[in-house]
Amino acid sequence: MSEIFLRTVDRAAEGLEDLDLVRARDGDDAAFTRLVEPLRRELHAHCYRMLGSAHDADDALQDALLRAWRGLTRFEGRGSLRSWLYTVATRACLDVVETRGRRALPVDLGPSSDRAVAGDIPLTDVAWLGPYPDAGLGDGPTGPDARYEQREAVELAFVAALQHLPGNQRAALLLFEVLGFSAAEIAAMMNTTTASVNSALARARRIVAEKVPPRTQQQTLRGIDDARVREIVAVYSAALERGDADALVALLTEDVTWSMPPLAHWYHGLEAVTDFAVRIPLTSCGSWRHLPTSANGQPAVALYLWNDDAGAHLSWSITVLTLRGERIAEITSFIGPDHFASFGLPASLP
Repeated sequence: MSEIFLRTVDRAAEGLEDLDLVRARDGDDAAFTRLVEPLRRELHAHCYRMLGSAHDADDALQDALLRAWRGLTRFEGRGSLRSWLYTVATRACLDVVETRGRRALPVDLGPSSDRAVAGDIPLTDVAWLGPYPDAGLGDGPTGPDARYEQREAVELAFVAALQHLPGNQRAALLLFEVLGFSAAEIAAMMNTTTASVNSALARARRIVAEKVPPRTQQQTLRGIDDARVREIVAVYSAALERGDADALVALLTEDVTWSMPPLAHWYHGLEAVTDFAVRIPLTSCGSWRHLPTSANGQPAVALYLWNDDAGAHLSWSITVLTLRGERIAEITSFIGPDHFASFGLPASLP
């Protein structure tokens, strides 16, 4: 009886979707909103994977939905509305990739620094990779043929690796591996041949495999108790607030890295990272406060730095932690208050 009921509900939902599609084609923007709203979150994540920036993803998705609204009469219904919207969104992202190029992390620009660099100046002429607020993303794949889980596909290492691919390879890999579309479907979406898609996939897989670790953060996190992950985040945050170098170092792997886009300098290895931590954030910056959060499917910390003029702790960075076992192997501090709004975080703390 329950299966019959569920099939009835599905058919009713399909009927409402068909009715909204008719209304949307006739210019009903409320009907169009009802059609696209269930897909908005996954489309936004796709745009982020393509572009490496939540802000660019906002703009690309807005552009894509405007294109879809204006071109809805051209949607003939031979495929699903979802696949058609992914086609429109992918093409919007490819236009951005063509004009802006890839986004980078400090490790892409040059070798690490052995000692702390005081007064490091932000590089404003670099398109930097940004963090992604992953609240609302599901835990599993987006489709039965997808090979990546939704959170795996926004992990920093994976998104950073994607930035080394040309736009067509990036799109092909995401559409096939993350979203589960077939090579033939992707060829139709990208106005190319199946052979061209398969060639792009082969090249993309080879490059990504060279740049991502063999174990994803989702696999690592599943091997650690949730309470222990929260403890690691809390100890890291408390060490910064107290200026406790020993407590911080005890959390780190021997080959730990610390980078801080948009600052170009980055640090590799326990000695260099410790020197940086002791000289800059632990002693020179001032008073810190924090809020735990989650970014790119990974544990993260929103850090706030005291500002005398404001009389408050102001938003400073979204710091994403990459774990290996129960230790921190990478610290990526995305500096800038502009990151906080998309995480739903306050601009200041008392």
